[in-house]
Amino acid sequence: MTETPEEQGWATAKTLAEALPYIQRYDRETVVIKYGGHAMGEESVARLFAADAVLLKLLGLHPVVVHGGGPQISRMLNKAGVKSTFIDGLRVTDEATMEVAEMVLSGAINKEIANWITLAGAEADVRGVGLSGKDARLITVRKVERTKIDPDSNIEKAVDLGFVGEPTRIDPQLIQGLISADHDYIPVIAPIGVSEEGQTYNINADTVAGALAGALKAKRMLLLTDVTGVLGADGELIREMSVTQARDAIATGVASGGMIPKLETAIAAVESGVEAVVILDGRRPHAMLVELFTEHGAGTLITR
Repeated sequence: MTETPEEQGWATAKTLAEALPYIQRYDRETVVIKYGGHAMGEESVARLFAADAVLLKLLGLHPVVVHGGGPQISRMLNKAGVKSTFIDGLRVTDEATMEVAEMVLSGAINKEIANWITLAGAEADVRGVGLSGKDARLITVRKVERTKIDPDSNIEKAVDLGFVGEPTRIDPQLIQGLISADHDYIPVIAPIGVSEEGQTYNINADTVAGALAGALKAKRMLLLTDVTGVLGADGELIREMSVTQARDAIATGVASGGMIPKLETAIAAVESGVEAVVILDGRRPHAMLVELFTEHGAGTLITR
C-alpha cells in the first residue's frame, strides 16, 4: 500500500525529530570530508553531495571539503599526450605532469565543486570557496622519499617520484576564518602544496584531509570512497574499530590494496586529535547524512 502525501510528511517530520540529538552533537563542530572516487565523475551524484554539504552547514556544522582527482588527471594527461609512469602504483610526477595535475585539481575540479555548492546553497546564500594548499601557504610540503628493493641486487634503492609531496606544516588560519565568518562559506581544498622554496607539489588527497582534520581538531573526518567500508575476513562490514584494531587489520592482511593507505590516514588523523574517522561509500546518495544523523551510521568508524 502506497503512503499518502500526508503520511509521507509525518514520516519526514519523525525522521527530523529523531535526528535532533545528533544535530546537537555536531553543532558548531568541524567535519572534514575527503571527496573522491567515481562519484566525482557523475554530475548527478556530485550535485547531491554539494546539496548535502550545504545542509550540513545550515544544520550548524562546519564542513571542509578536500577533493582528489586521479582519474581526471589521467584523462587530461592522455589528451595532452603526456605519458604517465608508475612505480609501485604511485604516479611519477614530472614537470609536465605537475602542470596538468595543478590545472585539473586547482582549476577544473576545485572550482566545479565550489560552484555546485554555491548553486545548491543559493536560496540561503551558502557559498563554496575553492582553494589549494598554495593559498596563504595553507599546506607546506617536503618531497616524498620512497625506496624499493632492487630484485637483481637485493639492495634498497631510492625511488624518485618527482613532484610528489607530503605535508610538513598546515596553517589553518584561512580555513578557520572562513568557517567562523558571519557569512556561510564552505572551503573546498585541492591537494596541491608548496615547499619552503616555493616549488609546487602534488599530494595524496587522503593525506591532505587527514593532516587538515588534525590541524583543525575536527570532530569527524569522512573518507568518501568507492567501497562500503573496511571488510572483515568473512567479507562482512566492520562497523567500528579502534586504532589498534586498524593496525592489526593492516598487519594481518585483512585490509589490503587501497584500503591500507586509507586506514593509515585514519590512524594518523585520530592520533593527531580527530575524534573519529569514518570510511564510507560516497557513491550512495546522502551517505554523510546517514552517518552523522542516524543511530545506524554508514561505513567503518575508527576511533581511539
